[in-house]
Amino acid sequence: MTYTEDAATAHAWAALGGRRQLVRRVSYEGAGAVLPSRLPVRELARAAVAVASLAAAELLSLRNRVPVPAVRVDEGAVATAFVSERHLRIDGRAPASFAPLSGFWQAADGWVRTHANYPHHRARLLGALGLADTGQDHALVDTLAKELASRPALEIQEAVYAAGGLAVAVASAPAGHRPDGHLPAGPALTVRRPPVAAGSALVETRPAPQGDPRLLVPASLPAQGVRVLDLTRVIAGPVATRTLALLGADVLRVDAPRLAEDADAHADTGMGKRSTLLDLADSAGRRSFEDLLSEADVVVTGYRPGALDRHGLAPDALLSRRPGLIVAQLCAWGWSGSWAGRRGFDSLVQAGTGIAAIEAGADGRPGVLPAQALDHGTGYLLAAAVLRALSDRHATGGGRHLRLSLAGTASWLLDIRPASAPGGDDLHDPGARLAETASPYGPLRHALPPVHYDGAPSNWDRGPTRWGTDLPNWA
Repeated sequence: MTYTEDAATAHAWAALGGRRQLVRRVSYEGAGAVLPSRLPVRELARAAVAVASLAAAELLSLRNRVPVPAVRVDEGAVATAFVSERHLRIDGRAPASFAPLSGFWQAADGWVRTHANYPHHRARLLGALGLADTGQDHALVDTLAKELASRPALEIQEAVYAAGGLAVAVASAPAGHRPDGHLPAGPALTVRRPPVAAGSALVETRPAPQGDPRLLVPASLPAQGVRVLDLTRVIAGPVATRTLALLGADVLRVDAPRLAEDADAHADTGMGKRSTLLDLADSAGRRSFEDLLSEADVVVTGYRPGALDRHGLAPDALLSRRPGLIVAQLCAWGWSGSWAGRRGFDSLVQAGTGIAAIEAGADGRPGVLPAQALDHGTGYLLAAAVLRALSDRHATGGGRHLRLSLAGTASWLLDIRPASAPGGDDLHDPGARLAETASPYGPLRHALPPVHYDGAPSNWDRGPTRWGTDLPNWA
């Protein structure tokens, strides 16, 4: 079933500053009740992909001086891509999921969510709670559970945060979102939500000091010839930059040598990109970065507000050195308020904004969305924002400063009005939206990109390179 009206897409496109009439270029192919949940995840997912697709079509139109290509959103492809990490197979092997010490735990007065997938976060969690690290995670599960059950949720949250770890008290459901009109049984979910999410902007755009117009020459792909420095990690930022790579950008991911990335995560989100290591505190590494920056069109960062400022990478500093640059920033908890500087991941933002309480089961255990939808949704929104900024720069010149957050996307999700699912429940076949691509990690079975307009590429032109092995050069 095909349809053309979608309020969530119109809202997101307006937030990106897009011309209202272009939304009429978008149609949707239903695939049944994909991404089922209490909250309208299906609507969020298709809208995020729709605006990324439309922004790509708009930029291609401007470059080639042709009408904007039609956009078609296949909800089956969207649903598959939003759980791309689950479909990934690396030489036949399924990637590792959440670590044993990551998850929901009962506290003395509610629940907490921990994130211990990275070794340094795991060590800080145990250290904050005074637990000896035996190196045996499965044996530590019971020890951790007993310790957390003896403490109040907010006390755990603040102690772990102070130690540089990751734990968030599960907040109560926002007003109007309590399942079945009441809270589930079990320890009360009465934690006050952190000062984020409600009213958070979906996309913040600030024009930067004017620079010379940068007209993009005609091309077969929207972002062809655009150079993107990718300083992001995990899912949201890498999803955005792999989308830009799909659309022709030369994307170079830059990481610090001391902070290794999970190889499985990189295999999923590194499609079409290259990856290099630079120590920005080292003079040679800094010179290499500045050389790259001098020819970059876009810088995308995915660290906490202020985390990169000591390296001279604050947005204003970058834009003063490179007028006309597009600086896109992504963080977890938003750009203002007492939580702005905190670390966070999709699962923690779900817990802290009341989403986990909304999705709670009948037994009182907090629930999760059917995908890491805040990560994936923000990734496609971020790609759309960069593409729209390229279109605006092409037309008027000058740089742009863009800011998005997982909390902003969570706020949007809480405000989206659910729509009826077109088609039957048996229409979605993930297998039809998967492909196999060669890589240094071995053959990858992976989700195909959901971004689509008439003439769009159906797959990346190459798989990921091995993390950190490329030279710090533009292609």
